[in-house]
Amino acid sequence: MSRTALRICPLCEATCGLTLTIEGSRVTGARGDRDDVFSKGFICPKGALFGAVDGDPDRLRTPLVRRDGELREATWEEAFDAVAAGIRPVVERYGPNSVGVVLGNPNVHTMAGALYPPVLLAGLGTRSIFTASTVDQMPKHVSSGLLFGDANAIPVPDLDRTDHLLLIGANPLESNGSLCTAPDFPGKLKALKARGGTLTVIDPRRTRTAKLADRHIAIRPGTDALLLAAMAYVLFEEDLVALGDLAAHVEGTEELRAAVRDFTPEAVAGACDVDAGTVRALARELAAAPTAAVYGRIGSCTVPYGTLGSWLVDVLNVLTGNLDRPGGALFPQAATDRTPRPAGPGHGFALGRWHSRVSKHPEAKGELPLSALAEEIDTATEEGEPIRALIAVATNPVLSAPDGDRLDKALDSLDFMVSVDPYLNETSRHADVVLPPPPPSQSPHHDFAFNTLAVRNQVRYTRPAVPLEPGRMAETEILARLILAATGMHGADPSAVDDLVIGQTLGRAVKEPHSPVHGRDPKDLAAQLAGISGPERRLDMMLRLGPYGDGFGVRPDGLSLHKLLEHPHGIDLGPLRSRLPQPLKTRSGKVELLPGPIADDLPRLRQALRERPDGLVLVGRRHLRSNNSWMHNVPALTGGSNRCTLHVHPEDAERLGVSDGAPVRVKGAGGEVTATAEVTDGVRRGVVSLPHGWGHDRPGTRLSHAAGDPGVNVNQLLDGSLLDPLSGNAVLNGVPVDVTAVTAVTAVLPA
Repeated sequence: MSRTALRICPLCEATCGLTLTIEGSRVTGARGDRDDVFSKGFICPKGALFGAVDGDPDRLRTPLVRRDGELREATWEEAFDAVAAGIRPVVERYGPNSVGVVLGNPNVHTMAGALYPPVLLAGLGTRSIFTASTVDQMPKHVSSGLLFGDANAIPVPDLDRTDHLLLIGANPLESNGSLCTAPDFPGKLKALKARGGTLTVIDPRRTRTAKLADRHIAIRPGTDALLLAAMAYVLFEEDLVALGDLAAHVEGTEELRAAVRDFTPEAVAGACDVDAGTVRALARELAAAPTAAVYGRIGSCTVPYGTLGSWLVDVLNVLTGNLDRPGGALFPQAATDRTPRPAGPGHGFALGRWHSRVSKHPEAKGELPLSALAEEIDTATEEGEPIRALIAVATNPVLSAPDGDRLDKALDSLDFMVSVDPYLNETSRHADVVLPPPPPSQSPHHDFAFNTLAVRNQVRYTRPAVPLEPGRMAETEILARLILAATGMHGADPSAVDDLVIGQTLGRAVKEPHSPVHGRDPKDLAAQLAGISGPERRLDMMLRLGPYGDGFGVRPDGLSLHKLLEHPHGIDLGPLRSRLPQPLKTRSGKVELLPGPIADDLPRLRQALRERPDGLVLVGRRHLRSNNSWMHNVPALTGGSNRCTLHVHPEDAERLGVSDGAPVRVKGAGGEVTATAEVTDGVRRGVVSLPHGWGHDRPGTRLSHAAGDPGVNVNQLLDGSLLDPLSGNAVLNGVPVDVTAVTAVTAVLPA
């Protein structure tokens, strides 16, 4: 007999509620949960195929340990014994920085990935930390840190109430939203237009989102910051700056006016390929709207001026008075956020507290650029040891980082590598130990990260829809045991990790004067925690200490795990609201409009005013049925329009002698690939586009479907040398490439 169970979808940032149909232990169907307080029944193709992702037969079921050069099935005990034997000698001989940690995007889609990696990093004490953020959104973290004093204080557009939305480098009809958690993003954009609002999209591609827009600006890739700076110039020049209630919370307005004086619409027009009149119109429309929000995403982050562009997005929101007001861009407040502290100056945000060993890249938010991982492994220097051991959690940098060929070779040279991954993929195939987490139906779910970016405050939690199968280990226990094995506590009870975090957190909370548990006994508080597991007890603690929590009995109507379990479809906490100055942690206690590192980087942007690339440049693209490199093994999510083809404009195709469906060779600084051309006017002239996450053609993987239609690795066209200097983010868009038709060679046989 079949039954149903609720599950929050972990397959993208929209976090939609699902109702799963289950037969035995197998998920046979998924539909949108109409009673979910956030998604209200919306579902995308990925969510609808949750069962196919969950039940992929290529998912690993048991750990793998390398013996005599081959990965073979092993027991969990053997696997963790091997981890301890592989990691600890490296730490003890060469120091903690000789162990690298790489964290991939799926970490933010699981409870385990949110709760345990910070403990691992603290326990190891390594500075060799790399994540997917530096091939994605690190510029936004850095700009937010510099503006607001907190790298995680990211304002999101108030989609349900805004009158004017300007999207730059974003395609939410394909991505479902990013750094802006919004189920049914397409429906919200259509509702915006239906109520008389305006949607403007700036993108070199005519995406599905651009087709919905009232105005589409096909900008030259990589010049977003120039366009935004010119809009700021117009606001000052035409006396359109109106901070309103923000004025008391902002400093540096006049300094900013001087800083953008060279970026006139006429000066940027040639570089952006957007005429000056259009730039002025964009600024005037933004200023004239009753409410408005500017939102930039991966297309404006993964470019040479990613941090400057991300900064200017919020500069425009500030100058038009739209930051922190309904209908503008507001700071969400998640239920598991720390207890709000009183407003006032903070410690601020610092960059470059340490540097990478080889190329001296500055850290950002405690991370080094993922582009530098290969050289940190394969290059010897007089300063410090190279990375000799690697812990990779839910990550596939051979495909997601620039120059995967070099990284592929570097991983083979490691003394030891452990990978936490459900698949034997292009990266995990190098590991000495592979620890496979169970499928998502067998795991609990709460969105710690995405609720801090949600367009409406709410809280939801789902327990596992299917019991853990015999022989499998919960992902939370896998990571807890990994922490113990890597930090010299191998063999201890994994519950010790959760107990340690609970003790430390409550110990700090009782000492904070603004905490609801100030002065109380942390042991008594710990004894009050509910939950059937350590992760649930930690969730209960965070809810009760959080901004809506019961404060361990201080506010009887407040949140707790018990109350959340009574509401299986979630609890609505209301629309976003104005929160300034409380989120600000700058040293001044204000929004610092022109931080020093930004001012120091503006001369580089001024030099870009004179740049006019005369060849083809490359941009990436997303597809609704895909998410980076980890869904190409599901047949129902590939094929059709989700193909790894090179989009080429018809005029460029004619000039190059390229035919639709024919092979073309694409060459960049890091190498070359051969792809199938798809001639389309969906890209502007001078731009070609390849999707990210493909290239499943390396031996030694167990991705049977993906290997049958591997595509090509777009990141192999990059050599890793192009980075946004402030954030260390890889430059993936707007990079020069050469494209040539592949001509058939006819063999001449002897007579």
